[in-house]
Amino acid sequence: MKMDYKSPELDLDKLRAIKVLGRGAMGTVFLVHDQTTDPAARCPFALKVVEKSTLYSKFDGDRRARWEVSVLSRLNHPFLPTLLGTLETDEYMGWAVPYCPGGDLNVLRYRQTDSVFSPTIIRFYVAEIVCALEYLHRMNIVYRDLKPENVLIQQSGHIILTDFDLSRTLKPRSAGPTHSSPEPAVLEMSVAEGKSKHRRNLTWFISVVSEKGGLKKVKSARVSPVSRKRPSFTNGERANSFVGTEEYVSPEVIRADGHEFAVDWWALGILTYEMMCGRTPFRGRNRKETFRNVLTKPPEFVGKRTVLTDLIERLLEKDPRQRLGYSYGAVEIKRHPFFMGLRWDLLTEVLRPPYLTLKEEGETSTDQMTRGGTDIREYFRNLKAPPSIPPSPLLSPSSERQEDVQLTEF
Repeated sequence: MKMDYKSPELDLDKLRAIKVLGRGAMGTVFLVHDQTTDPAARCPFALKVVEKSTLYSKFDGDRRARWEVSVLSRLNHPFLPTLLGTLETDEYMGWAVPYCPGGDLNVLRYRQTDSVFSPTIIRFYVAEIVCALEYLHRMNIVYRDLKPENVLIQQSGHIILTDFDLSRTLKPRSAGPTHSSPEPAVLEMSVAEGKSKHRRNLTWFISVVSEKGGLKKVKSARVSPVSRKRPSFTNGERANSFVGTEEYVSPEVIRADGHEFAVDWWALGILTYEMMCGRTPFRGRNRKETFRNVLTKPPEFVGKRTVLTDLIERLLEKDPRQRLGYSYGAVEIKRHPFFMGLRWDLLTEVLRPPYLTLKEEGETSTDQMTRGGTDIREYFRNLKAPPSIPPSPLLSPSSERQEDVQLTEF
């Protein structure tokens, strides 16, 4: 069955790979250009290609690949990717999205002093991630794979979330009775007057918060979906698959309680902690210890409490019903004091984000890179031989380990 998502159909024979951007459980992502319409490779794009022969043995891979394309075809948000085109042959499936030359959030963090971000920078990136998740949740899509490697940096310096093969739709539950409905207008606080309406600058868009931290990052491993027995729920729908990335998996997923949109807010807490401290808060010596820490240990902080540590603690509530964002979603998170003074309605207008994408030192021109490219079919035929095009220096941890997690481990 051919993919048909009202997007342009790409011709694999006309596409040439410039380099490999990354490899994961579901396929390989190439930087490509169309030799017919863009022979000089001035407008390359990212193409995710999966071999059909490998899909059916990897946890219902064909269904998940088609699901990811269907999600991409519906997205229309500045912090989420746009589906540029699809292709399908007897051997391959592929889909194209815009190329993000800034790499991912993990690569960017490694370039910082002590491999951590300042609170001001954390606030900018977390705010954009909150907006992206809010959009997905309004579409009744739970993301379930938030991690630094899936937060890409566009040429403009703004973020884009990627990889939707672990996402799924859920019937939303009605708002809980524990809080009065917050007014979104409270979020839009005035900023300094007299600034240009056409040029937004981060220095006045976000006020500075001072805090220090610095620990080393260790890679996390993705957890394959494992079927779980579905309990009965009367208010909204919950998923019961064991899915996610090891250090980002929430307590309710580990306990097999059933999970819903609050798992994304838990993962946001893990990501925010990692941006501040340089490591995830619950990593143990092995998977079993990591999961035990997730279930029992509180996050540890160095120094005095701040609005940032308070935000993280509230996102990392073990009980999802007490977690920030559970009752009213992103609106609750936007009201947290850490975001005080932030103009949410102007995020996309910031023309000077924290780190604008710059050409890396020693990088050759696009034309020169094109001459070193390769045919995509040839690449897959030569996978067992030394690759003819350079891989990304930091591969996604999802490619490291694909073991099912069984409850007997506990």
